[in-house]
Amino acid sequence: MLPFEILEYQERLRKTKELMTKKGIDVLLITDPANMNYLSGYDAWSFYVHQMLVVMIDEAQPLWIGRYLDAKGAVVKTWMFDENVIAYPDFYVHSEDNHPMDFIASVFNQRGLGSKSFGVEMDHYYFTAKAFEQLRRNLPNASFKNADLLVNSVRMIKSDQEIEYMRRAAMIAEQAMYKGVDSVRAGGRECDTAAMIYYHLLTGTTEHGGDYPAIVPFLPTGQNTSIPHLTWTDKQFSEGEAVIIELAGCYQRYHVPLARTVSIGKPLDKLQNLAPIAVEGINDVLTAVKPGMTCGEVESVWRNSIKKYGIEKESRLGYSVGLNYPPDWGEHTASIRKGDTTILKPNMTFHLIPGLWFDTYGIEISETFRVTEKGCETFTNYPRELLINTPFRLDQQGGIIS
Repeated sequence: MLPFEILEYQERLRKTKELMTKKGIDVLLITDPANMNYLSGYDAWSFYVHQMLVVMIDEAQPLWIGRYLDAKGAVVKTWMFDENVIAYPDFYVHSEDNHPMDFIASVFNQRGLGSKSFGVEMDHYYFTAKAFEQLRRNLPNASFKNADLLVNSVRMIKSDQEIEYMRRAAMIAEQAMYKGVDSVRAGGRECDTAAMIYYHLLTGTTEHGGDYPAIVPFLPTGQNTSIPHLTWTDKQFSEGEAVIIELAGCYQRYHVPLARTVSIGKPLDKLQNLAPIAVEGINDVLTAVKPGMTCGEVESVWRNSIKKYGIEKESRLGYSVGLNYPPDWGEHTASIRKGDTTILKPNMTFHLIPGLWFDTYGIEISETFRVTEKGCETFTNYPRELLINTPFRLDQQGGIIS
């Protein structure tokens, strides 16, 4: 069963073709698995081999072209006719002599598309330099245009059903954060906290099970809280350490990220002093957000808030988020940073992550929000503060749990 009605997929396709027409693209080659999912419904862990969704400006349905082993999945998981699923033999997989783009180009030539204008997602993880080289070699009469982020831009404004999936992802994120934070105690291991988080991300809630997130949980600890994007080790937590947890609930591939910082026992004075500054800035931003603002204007609210305390942040404040696959849950379109002129519209969704990192410590407190008709609303309702755990887990009678 597809997660959306066929009419919604067709409306997405219509908007995509409008942009293709504006850019003079006859055939759009989609290799981003999130964009493939968005337009076709296809969802499988097959993106480690070459595959492609092909949108032709004058055809009602796209083509899915991929590995023979995955073709049945494409028949089951897409809304297109079965004959629009085309498979290449396995001798094209990880072969020095045969490349899947040779096969794909032959399909285009057989269909009389060899001299068309092709749009290609030039800056995507799963479209390689060799893939582009093989396409150009086999399609000498074709012209190629950069169509990077074309579909991504259509994805920015979510439908009501997409927002509902993100709300479900948010409930999963909250559950995983509560369980993960509770496990951060002296003597516990980082890997055990990561396992606890993963367990609850996948089991989800009573109503809705979870999906695998596009990014693993981040878990920098102690002085490593000064370094974003670190994962976990088998090191034990110690009393007095701070731990940053950044995770995302995921439902039907829709993500709601959430980050918090927890101190094991009494926080360092500098961290305790920093926390209310970060929270004040977040609150100022969430109060200010409204349709019609640019992403740059949103960032300026944060910049002016922390500037009062002599603090500057080099990295962006946030980014558009939603449907995605590894290695990223961001949409790669709008960023909440100085100079971004993207205009906020209702049902755009952003991860607001004003992390502050210094030489030996840092803090992350984040929110994912939806732009509404008059302002914004956060997806989660988790305490927005520096969290403080007792050093050891206690049972109901106050005894230490070993």
